[in-house]
Amino acid sequence: MTLADTRPAAGPAPDFDPAPAIQRLVSSPPAGGRLTVTRLDGTCTLPLTELYEQAGRLALHLRERGIGPGSRIGVLAANSLEWVLLDLAALRLKAQTAGLEPGKFTPSADLMERYGLDLLCTDQEVEGLPGALPMAQVRELADTPAAEPAPPPVSWHPQDVTTVKFTSGSTGVPKGLGATVGSIDSSLAAVQQLFGHGPDDHLFVFLPLSLLQQRYWVYSALLHGHDLTISTYEAAFAALRRTRPTVVMGVPAFFDTARRQIEARHRRAAPGTPLAETAQVLFGDRIRYLWTGSAPAAPAVHRFYAEAALPLWEGYGMNETCIVTKNHPGAHREGSVGQVLPGKQVLIDADGVIHVRASHPVGTRYLYAGPGDSEKVFAADGTVRTGDLGHLDADGFLFVHGRADDVIVLDNGKKIVVRPVEELMKADPAIGECVLFSPAQTELVAVVSPAAVPADHAAIAARLAAVNAATTADEFISRVIVAERPFSIDDDLLTSQYKPKRPQIRAAHATQLLDQETGIHA
Repeated sequence: MTLADTRPAAGPAPDFDPAPAIQRLVSSPPAGGRLTVTRLDGTCTLPLTELYEQAGRLALHLRERGIGPGSRIGVLAANSLEWVLLDLAALRLKAQTAGLEPGKFTPSADLMERYGLDLLCTDQEVEGLPGALPMAQVRELADTPAAEPAPPPVSWHPQDVTTVKFTSGSTGVPKGLGATVGSIDSSLAAVQQLFGHGPDDHLFVFLPLSLLQQRYWVYSALLHGHDLTISTYEAAFAALRRTRPTVVMGVPAFFDTARRQIEARHRRAAPGTPLAETAQVLFGDRIRYLWTGSAPAAPAVHRFYAEAALPLWEGYGMNETCIVTKNHPGAHREGSVGQVLPGKQVLIDADGVIHVRASHPVGTRYLYAGPGDSEKVFAADGTVRTGDLGHLDADGFLFVHGRADDVIVLDNGKKIVVRPVEELMKADPAIGECVLFSPAQTELVAVVSPAAVPADHAAIAARLAAVNAATTADEFISRVIVAERPFSIDDDLLTSQYKPKRPQIRAAHATQLLDQETGIHA
């Protein structure tokens, strides 16, 4: 399928020319704002002006170690102040970072050689590994006065690559992708245009900083003078109560967990207590909006936050495109992922697959991938075949139906788009996640992650009956396999953004999927 076969596109022609945000970051100290990093082992807070100065000192010390334009620094660590300092120091030196997610990568000479790392900074054990720098030493360098007042000026251009990011890796080995300055500048400018973050804002993030999109909020704070708290998933809920943010960035799984906590607290509240008042116990009383994406948020989650007076704005994007569409206060539509952002264009091909074209593409090929992998995704001009199915309505709102690869073809030739059926199953509070398979291409079998242990088998059976009554004959789920415990990142059944890894889930439950006597039967 070529783009000559596409249906009408949405979004302006991709000729967006954003302000040079990355260049401004490295050239001018921030005017105000504070950064807080809070983890299970403690909390630290410093003004953004001090953050800028520490990053400059660290850059000078790294320069003494031979790091400069064209160098690549790998960072393999949990969220921390040192992570932020390394990223900013690299920008001040015109060096690249490579965000390596803990759990997917292990410090080694092979890792450094494979990804061309001149330096590997990590919070893991690296004694005796040449070119490795423990994160504790990173902090010492940032606190140590340098011989010069500041690193020499550098110039970043739109086509320059600032960082190597990696796909979420739900299948196979993560693929690397160099992210351009132009793509980062475009995303920052478009988001600021929609939401107008400023000095009165306090943004809260907790997903891994190895995901470039999470570092955008550091850049936003430095550019626009707002406060920022960076946490970890383990510490997020406790930190959230203390922070009183105006904006919370999170994946749907996080907001669904928060919903369950609020509902449990609300059941214990005095009769007549408004839901919004109960929600403030967790989120505080200053929320402007909640940001979500990376996976679909269930309609029940959207309805809950609307009732709680906490606007939840969902968007769409992927590593290869950055943010593409976003619902926001000025334009939003239920069930959609928003309208197309400036500098992006969405095209739907004849098979219903979403393609994205950008004025400043993230990249035009993978850096580390097998033969033909880049060509499957990137056209010559950088247009990305997302692999997602969707449609655009008359007003340019994008609706995503699921992955093209997740369409199940039954032996009768019927094609089943599984996501809508899975979402119906997940609407029940007893079900945390649901993934559909068809082991023999004759029937649908669901593997369910329970919301709690022990699983509520009666509620799951009731939900199965309700979903089967509401769907077509071809979408009939013959049985449900209930996992022994909820899917997790540690079990390698969820990505770092809490999306289910279908191949791994199928492999983990292969015996039950093939045994027709196993599970809850319809």
